[in-house]
Amino acid sequence: MLQLPNILTVFRIALVPVFALVLWGDPSDSARWLAFAIFCIAGLSDGLDGYIARKYNAGSDFGRMLDPIADKILVGVALMILVAEGHFDGWKLVPALVILSREFLVSGLREFLAGVSVSVPVTFFAKIKTTIQMIAIGAMILGPVADQLIPGGRAFAYVALWVAAVLTVATGYAYLRAGLAHTRRHITPAE
Repeated sequence: MLQLPNILTVFRIALVPVFALVLWGDPSDSARWLAFAIFCIAGLSDGLDGYIARKYNAGSDFGRMLDPIADKILVGVALMILVAEGHFDGWKLVPALVILSREFLVSGLREFLAGVSVSVPVTFFAKIKTTIQMIAIGAMILGPVADQLIPGGRAFAYVALWVAAVLTVATGYAYLRAGLAHTRRHITPAE
């Protein structure tokens, strides 16, 4: 449990309340920059803990269980705060709902599949989805600052979040398909 990848994962979870307090408590540009920095550190720690676990064969059951939970907590809290701040209205809310719904669905499916010893590895498209999603959420955290840095920065963020939502559905379907395939193989017909 005290391996570096696990420590990084726990660190990422511990950053979430700090991130939430900074972003929720103060709408100033400096608070947005600080929240963005915390979000980026948390996001980068996700890639780093996976890299270290693979490179140094430091993976553990604890880390495999906790890592996706940490990711979902970070993304879920960020999206909920952005929704509460009014960044999403009307159709802009749809990709956030799709992403959050998929996170719950995949968590349940992973738990079910792990219980029956079926593994669904993370795909290249899932990693791309996560990258696009994190960039989009990061730009939304910056809010008006994103538009000052890059004209149309927030508009880009919304488009990127829609792209992430489409990839979310596609990658979520892979988990659902694996779960259904396993269920069909083990259902015995009623006599």
